[in-house]
Amino acid sequence: MAASSQTSVETVRFGVVVFPGSNCDADSYDMVNTFPGAGARYLWHKDTVIEDVDCVFLPGGFSYGDYLRCGAIARFSPIMAAVRDFAAAGGLVIGICNGFQILLEAGLLPGAMHQNEGLKFICKLVSLRVENAGTPFTSAYEKHQVVKIPVAHHEGNYFIDDEGMAALEANGQILFRYCDDDGEVTAAANPNGSLGSIAGICNAEGNVFGMMPHPERVSDAIVGGTDGRAFFQSIIDSVLEGRE
Repeated sequence: MAASSQTSVETVRFGVVVFPGSNCDADSYDMVNTFPGAGARYLWHKDTVIEDVDCVFLPGGFSYGDYLRCGAIARFSPIMAAVRDFAAAGGLVIGICNGFQILLEAGLLPGAMHQNEGLKFICKLVSLRVENAGTPFTSAYEKHQVVKIPVAHHEGNYFIDDEGMAALEANGQILFRYCDDDGEVTAAANPNGSLGSIAGICNAEGNVFGMMPHPERVSDAIVGGTDGRAFFQSIIDSVLEGRE
């Protein structure tokens, strides 16, 4: 899965940000390079400029040891100013797990994270229902499709005030919800207590997205599943369509 094998045909470029404490960066980098025509390169947390990438990827892990709150220190990394500029210019930005927490702390997505309802770290496969299939992050899925994607977090209990929740609903910003295997959104199927069983949201402009589950961990059959693959295919398709 080495990037060099695809360099000559690479057309869609992901920049994977590496913070001190990131531990899903290599997985994300390798996974992107399994897609024909796509490639990834690392972006260091001290970088101040983002160039020659189509999508910025904030991966999972424990940035800066998760001191204070998850993502609370990473939001001050030098690269985050460049991420804000990239997003403001319409660039695609994704945050997975700790990356989602960083986007919340940085104000690039609305809401906040609490500790899981059970106050325990959760690591298991969960079912998600696709709520909006008309975005750059979900277009390769069908609306209300049920997918299996793993979670691995201690602070994944998403919260937002009533006004914010109403805006998310009205604008179609809720892209994934936790559900049971039949697609029913129930309290029992919600692994962390997230308000509205929210697993993933985008910003009002539709170009910044965060989710707690890890699609990069189920994007190759060799590791036990491919339900996350359509997430990255959606991004690749969106970039290519934007060039037409």
